[in-house]
Order: sequence, then C-alpha cells, then structure tokens
Amino acid sequence: MIKMIISDLDGTLLTSEQKIGDKDYQSLLDLGERNIIRVIATGRSPFSFSKVIPRDFPIDYLVFSSGAGVMDWKTGEILIDRSLSAGKVEELARIFYSEEISFKVLAPVPDNHHYVFFQNGNPHPDFMRRMEYYRGYEKKICFSPPNFGEASQFLIILPDDVKEFDRLSRLCLGVKVVRATSPIDHQSIWMEVFHPEVSKGTGCRFLCDKLEINQDETLGIGNDYNDLDLLDFTAKSFIVENAPQSLKDMYKIVTSNNNNGFTDAITSEGIIFP
Repeated sequence: MIKMIISDLDGTLLTSEQKIGDKDYQSLLDLGERNIIRVIATGRSPFSFSKVIPRDFPIDYLVFSSGAGVMDWKTGEILIDRSLSAGKVEELARIFYSEEISFKVLAPVPDNHHYVFFQNGNPHPDFMRRMEYYRGYEKKICFSPPNFGEASQFLIILPDDVKEFDRLSRLCLGVKVVRATSPIDHQSIWMEVFHPEVSKGTGCRFLCDKLEINQDETLGIGNDYNDLDLLDFTAKSFIVENAPQSLKDMYKIVTSNNNNGFTDAITSEGIIFP
C-alpha cells in the first residue's frame, strides 16, 4: 500500500507554462483526503519555489535544493540542513577558479538565493540569465579575506557536453555531484556540487524514517537526471514522457508534464481513480 508519493516539480508536476494542471491539483487534494503523504522534491530553493507555488499549496513536505534541505510545508520548519564545510568550499572554489570556470557558491539553506560568484570572460548565457533573476543577492567572490563560509552547493553551467561534466566531476572529491538539464534553455548541463549525503533520495529516506513509512510504501515521479536518486529509492518509480530517452529506458513511462503525468502515475497504481 502506497503511503507516500514524491514528485519532482519542474518538468514533472509543473507544465511548460509553469503551472499545475487542474487534474494534478485535484489529485493532490484527493491524496490528502486519503492521508497519503505528499512530497515535492525539487532542485529549487525555498525562494525560487515560492515564485511558482503558493503557500497554501496542498502538500505535506518539501525536499528542496535537491535534498540539501527538508521542510515541513505546513509549519515552515526546516527539518534538515546539509551544507558543505567552509574548508571544502574554499578547496572547490580554488579548483574551479583555476579552471577559469564561471561558478556560484550558494549560501546555506534556506537563504540559498544569496550567493558569491566568479565570472570568466565568456560566461554561459544561462549563467547570465540566473544572475539577472537573482539580481541584488550576489557578491563577487573574494579569497583574501574570504567572503564565504559554509555553503549549500556550487552551481556551474556547461554546454551540452557530458565529457566536460565528467572531467570536472572527477576534480570534486568527497562531495556529491549532480547533473541536471537546464530548466531555462532545456539543453545545457547544470553541474551542482553538494555535501556527500545530499540527494532527493536521502531527503525522502529521512522523511520515511521520521514518519515510519517503509520504502516499499513509496512512489516517485520525475523527469531528469537529478531525479535518479529519488527514483532509485522509491518502490514504484515513473518517468514522464517528456524526459530524456535514456531515462525512459529505465523506468515506467507516464504521460507528459503537460498532460497530467502525475495523475497518470497514481491512477495507474489504483491509488485514486480518474
């Protein structure tokens, strides 16, 4: 029996117009009436999440920043916060700086819309768009004296070049490196570097332990590479039709995010009925 349902947000629960479909919204209400725990697991920070989801949205928990934080949605309490140490942040920042790679170092959760950054002479367009989106929250990085400490993550934006992602990943020791497809241009690779225990899967495992829900009582829905840890954790795992083909070869496929894929997944398991 499924007791917890976890969904990714962008490209899964959100449509391409950054909205929640009427059927999917009603499904969330129906799940609440059945006392099934509703979780969104997203790469967004609380600040970014609040830009697209209202405070009265019908969920129970939010796994945010890819698992760097977990929030009780009803109370707003931060239940876990996993950060990179100041020493590890400086080590990685110096590596990326020496590679002349533009990067951002995001503050610890839940204030990780604040960041320090290094920008090379040819920054990726996605990098500049995010700079504009978070205008007023940025500072140029300084090493002497350092103007940074602990951090929730690093963000590097690369062209669609898996070999370069793999090369840079090998430089990052003792951390968790996550690949995501850009939600802005839908092609570029976002390379995110976290505390080694951070993932959407570990965030959901924390909630299962807290709520005494077994792993075999979970269902997950996603659309991208940063959902792999989540989908490998959940007992029932689904990928939406708009996901990359390599992921559709790994999990059961449901309809796209623009065609109520969330509802398709839970109705296919008989949790609610259309």
